[in-house]
Amino acid sequence: MAQPDFWNDQKKAQSLIRDTNQLKELIRSFEEVSSGLEELAAGVEELGESFDPDLKELLDDEYEQVFKAYGDFEIRVLLSGPYDSHSAILEIHPGAGGTEAMDWAEMLYRMYVRYAERHGYKITVMNYQEGEEAGLKSCSILIEGPMAYGYLKAENGVHRLVRISPFDSNARRHTSFTSVDVMPQFEDDMDIEIDEKDLEVITMRSSGAGGQHINKTDSAVRMTHKPTGIVVFCQSQRSQLQNREACMNMLKSKLLAMKIEENRKRDAEVKGEQKAIEWGSQIRSYVFHPYTMVKDLRTGYEVGNIQAVMDGDLDGFIYSYLRTLI
Repeated sequence: MAQPDFWNDQKKAQSLIRDTNQLKELIRSFEEVSSGLEELAAGVEELGESFDPDLKELLDDEYEQVFKAYGDFEIRVLLSGPYDSHSAILEIHPGAGGTEAMDWAEMLYRMYVRYAERHGYKITVMNYQEGEEAGLKSCSILIEGPMAYGYLKAENGVHRLVRISPFDSNARRHTSFTSVDVMPQFEDDMDIEIDEKDLEVITMRSSGAGGQHINKTDSAVRMTHKPTGIVVFCQSQRSQLQNREACMNMLKSKLLAMKIEENRKRDAEVKGEQKAIEWGSQIRSYVFHPYTMVKDLRTGYEVGNIQAVMDGDLDGFIYSYLRTLI
């Protein structure tokens, strides 16, 4: 049943308020940087006329503050896309490689949970399928918070692991791949219509890690969008109706992600870009042996402290990627 007009008007008003608040914060950040630069320029001019060690020390401190404010402003500008303010749905799927690949997928799951916790985001596990021996077969998590999609879109792609496998009795080095799909969470004020006739819905008993990851229920829902072949699955809610609604929102989010990618490809063609940029391409390598390093293959950004990265310290990779979008 269609929502009454006043409901749609309320959603549009909420969206407008959110966008207005973001613009106000962007303007505030710009004014802070402008004011800081003016004060810094005046101080440098005064220092040039008469050198004062105390003034120089003060200017050094002001420079650090202005530089930080500029960095914050730069990130706000980079996160001004139409969907950047949305929460994010993140899906993890191991590649070929059996238990080793599924273990790598679970390591990435833990990394993103730690990242979300560092930034005060709310985490909801929509689906978690355990591997037979270790790791996970697939999972979907909702990460809610300011600019969650804007930041996490940098993680979309294939992640490569190189290490001595703990599952190999001969202690050989293995290479594993896991894909991470990131999409903005669908919101009610967005215009995406789905015909019920295009859906194939199957209900089943839920399975997974029980209380560790999900609320175990008998009302899991698997939904297939026949025109696109997109499949979504949810077992996190306590009722079949809630899981169906969650599946519908996940499906709309996937359709929105397809729309974003189509627009990106169209813009690339207009700009005459020759380099293929596919969402499924390898974006980052994590090397545990014979040395330790994490390197982003899109930006060249790398760090040697791999444990910090696996504990959710991803800001350097995300910021370096966002700056390539300018």
